[in-house]
Amino acid sequence: MRMKSRQEILDEIDACRRELLNIQFQWQAGETRNPAQRRDIRRDVARLKTILREMDLSINTPLKAKE
Repeated sequence: MRMKSRQEILDEIDACRRELLNIQFQWQAGETRNPAQRRDIRRDVARLKTILREMDLSINTPLKAKE
């Protein structure tokens, strides 16, 4: 994940949030009862946000390939 660009990470966060919203609707409708699925998506969003923050602080930047 750390090799992705900033925009790719932001796009992935948006996709995860949409998926989480769909799962929450399914949960309320009684269609799904898998709490692990919700937890995993929330953790994925947290991981992606952590990577964005590291990029902002220039921490753990990926090593550029030698030419």
